[in-house]
Order: sequence, then C-alpha cells, then structure tokens
Amino acid sequence: MNIEIWLAYVVAAIVFSFAPGSGTVNSISNGMVYGWRKSLASIVGLQLGMAVHIILVGVGLGALVAQSALAFTLIKWIGVGYLVWLGIQKWREHSTLALEDVDKAVTSKCLFQRAVLVNLTNPKTIVFLVALFPQFIDTTQPQLPQLLILGSTTLIIDAGVMLFYVCLASRFTGYIRSATVMTRLNRIFGSMFIGCGALLALARA
Repeated sequence: MNIEIWLAYVVAAIVFSFAPGSGTVNSISNGMVYGWRKSLASIVGLQLGMAVHIILVGVGLGALVAQSALAFTLIKWIGVGYLVWLGIQKWREHSTLALEDVDKAVTSKCLFQRAVLVNLTNPKTIVFLVALFPQFIDTTQPQLPQLLILGSTTLIIDAGVMLFYVCLASRFTGYIRSATVMTRLNRIFGSMFIGCGALLALARA
C-alpha cells in the first residue's frame, strides 16, 4: 500500500475515532467511575466489537448490510434498544459507595462485555467502513493485505483515542466521590447513552 494513501486513511480514522459516539461515551463514563486501569477491559471490548465489523466488511457482508434496509434496520434498532437500556440503568443508579466499592461492584469482565455489545450494535461503524475502505484500496493489488493494514490501523488508532478519553476522564475521579455528584454523573451519562440511541434511531441507511 502506498504510504501517502495510508497516511490519508490515518487522518480519516483519527477523525472518525474522535467523533462523539457510543464508544466515546462508554470510555469517558468508565474512566471517570472505574479509573483507567479497570477501563482497559472496556477498550479491548470496543476493539473486539469493531474487529467483527472489519471482518464482515472484508468478506463483503458489510456491503450487503449497507444496501439492505431490513438488515440495517435490524442492527440499528438492536443498537438503539441496548443504548437506551444502558442509559436507563445509569439513571437508576443512586450510588452512596466510595469509588473503591464501586470498583468491586462491577468486574472488568462485565465492562468488557458491555463494550463489545456497544460497538457490535453500532451500525455507524460498519457503514463508515463500507463507505471508506473502497476509497483506499487499490483494485490492481491483492486486497487482503490492504484490508489487513486498514483494519489494523483502525483498531490501533481507535484504541489509542479511547485510552486518551479514559485517562483524561479518570483524572476527574477525585471530584465524583460524593453520592450527589455520582448520581448527577450517572444521569448525565445515562442521558448521553440515550442520546446516542436516539441518534441511531434517526440514522438512515
């Protein structure tokens, strides 16, 4: 793959990763509540979910989903439902625990599983990949190596951006030890998750 083409894709991937979305909300929320170390599991989960989309695009299923109103609608509404459910759960949390106790309440495995579902049910990811990948692939060259390069680049960049969000958010941990502030933050992030769900509901194939 030409280095200039790859650098152009890097720029596009960085913009995509920094754009607010359900993965961003998930990372910021986890970073503030659970700290950056425990939130690493959620970052891995997000990348696993994205990797599945990359594989689907690589084998041609991504194009089918992008062109099929039924398939797109199915994924969209699963994502909408899950994000709204996460938002409602956040709204219902009224923690009076110290952050040390919160860490014990939710396992890294749980954060990992939630993050996988967040990206798996986000049609924005697969539509982005379907729309962007073909523009950076040289049809006169073997496509598998190019897809591997683009896919790996996407995962590395997104993981780095999510780590940035998690670390930045974790620095505010000291400000959220009170039950009142915790409740307000839960409602803020709950509203953000519900907002992401609403945006997905308004998405068009």
